[in-house]
This record gives sequence, C-alpha cells and structure tokens, in this order.
Amino acid sequence: MFPPSTGNGVQNVSTVAEFELLGFQNLLEWQNLLFAIFLFIYSLTLTGNVVIIAVVIQDQRLHSPMYTFLKHLSFLEIWYTSTIVSLLLANLLSWGQAISFPACMAQLYFFVFFGATECFLLATMAYDRYLAICSPLHYSFLMKPEICTKLVAVSWVAGVGTGFLPSLMISRLDFCGPNQINHFFCDLPPLMQLSCSSVYMTEMVVFILSIIVLCVCFFLTLVSYVFIVSSILRIPFVSGRMKTFSTCSSHLAVVTIYYGTMISMYARPHAHLSPEINKIISVFYTVVTPLLNPVIYSLRNKDFKEAILKGMRRKCGIYGVRVKGSFLIR
Repeated sequence: MFPPSTGNGVQNVSTVAEFELLGFQNLLEWQNLLFAIFLFIYSLTLTGNVVIIAVVIQDQRLHSPMYTFLKHLSFLEIWYTSTIVSLLLANLLSWGQAISFPACMAQLYFFVFFGATECFLLATMAYDRYLAICSPLHYSFLMKPEICTKLVAVSWVAGVGTGFLPSLMISRLDFCGPNQINHFFCDLPPLMQLSCSSVYMTEMVVFILSIIVLCVCFFLTLVSYVFIVSSILRIPFVSGRMKTFSTCSSHLAVVTIYYGTMISMYARPHAHLSPEINKIISVFYTVVTPLLNPVIYSLRNKDFKEAILKGMRRKCGIYGVRVKGSFLIR
C-alpha cells in the first residue's frame, strides 16, 4: 500500500505494489541481438567517459574550464546511462522485468535529475565556447576557475531540484492496475497513462518544466552557436574556418538530437505517441547521445587526442623500461 492521492480529496490507496517493464517484448526473436547491441554501446559509453575523466585529471594542460565542464558531463553520462541501460539489459535477458513501486520512482527521479543536469551543462558548455571564440581577449576574466566551479555547481543543484516535483507528483497518483509499463524504463508518459486518477495537473507540471528546462536551455545553446558561427565566418583562413566549423557543427548535431528527442517526448501536453515510437525516441537520448558526447567533445579535439597519445607513450615507456630491466636482471 502506498500514500493516498490527495488530488480529489478522497483517499484512494494505490493497489499496485510493483510494475512490469515490458521493454521490447514485441521483438522477442531479436532479444539476444538487442542485448548484444545495447551491451556493446553501454560498454563503449562507460569506457569512453571513464577515459575522458582520467585524461582530464592527469594532464595539467587540460585543467581549463572547457575540460572541467567536459569532465562533469562525462561523469554525468556514466550515471545517466547506467540508470536506464542496466535495467534495460536485465529486461532483455529475462524477457520482462518486475520493478517495485519505490524502485520505479527512484529510477524516474534519477532519470529526470540527470537529464535536467545534462541540459544545464550543455547550455553552460555552449556559453563557454561562445566566450572562447567570440570574446577570446576577455575569456580568462569572464570564465575564471571560481566562476566555472559555480556554473557547474548551479547545474547540478538545479538538476537535483528539477527531479523532485515530477517524481513526487507521479508517486502521489493512484495506480489500480494493470501494472504493465509498455516501455523499457519508468518514464513519465507511460506511468501517467497507467494511473487511475486525474493526471491533468501532473501533465501540466511536466509540460511547464519541459518548457523551462528543455526549450530554454536549447534556445540558449542555439543562440550561443549562432554567434559562434557568425564569428567563424569572419575567420580569414579557409582551412581554419572549415576546421572550426566542422567541430561546432558536430557539437550542434549531437545537442540537437538530444534536445529534439527530449522535447518531442515531454514538451507536448495531451499528446500521446504510440508506445513503440516512444521507445525508439527514448533510445536516442538514453543510449545514443551518451555514447556520442565523448566522441564528439573529446576525440575530435586536438589537445585531447595529444593528451591521450602522451599518456599512452608514458605508459609504454614505463613498460619498456620494466621489460628492459627484467632482461638486464636476467
């Protein structure tokens, strides 16, 4: 039994003690292949983001605001994708996964928390790039280490706060059955569809939060890149202009995929897509973008690639000395 809903003044106690995540049960013959694909992507995502964090911490040249933001984004992506994909993999192995009501609400909270924090971090990173490219002479003053730390802290704190209200409102709804969630994680739309109480206020709160977090952050990011592109077009050398534009366009493409899919899911009140379309869209912002972010933001960066090569040469040098020493001992 769970806390009663207070939306209509009558105590209606929820009778659902757990939910069943259906996942991709409509693709039973593809379960093993899907498990292998998602496990491979998940492994690459974890490896890529862990490498970014380790390289940024170890290389003194990367101790700048840009890489500080990137380090926090990578740390965030590890937990964000693990919140969803770990349960998805278990679901694919068992062909359906039961999840208790508290665990479902916890997953929902952390999903909203990490998702909102990523929006704030991406907007902050776009602003950082705007300052670096459009105001290079004032960059060191406008993006001091203490300012960078405050921006990161605000992003995390704002994400923590954003996750509370939707999760609290969903937990106060009545769920009388059925208990099958036609999705691979505890997401807002399918949970509201299962509720046997009025979800109007919950839908409106989710819609307003989506506008504030998703649309505003996306707009600020786009504005930053508009100024960045206009500044790039003034670069006199064609080769330098094309290289910078290629990097920025890659950043913008990943950001557009993330924001676009999220906005299509949550910034649309009283509109419901089919469950299968919802799953496909959700895969993009829970599985694909956490993999693309480390690739786009780091491996296409010259300084970062040099730091990786330097670290590899250092490791190989130490190993070579050890091997040589072992032969000398013999």
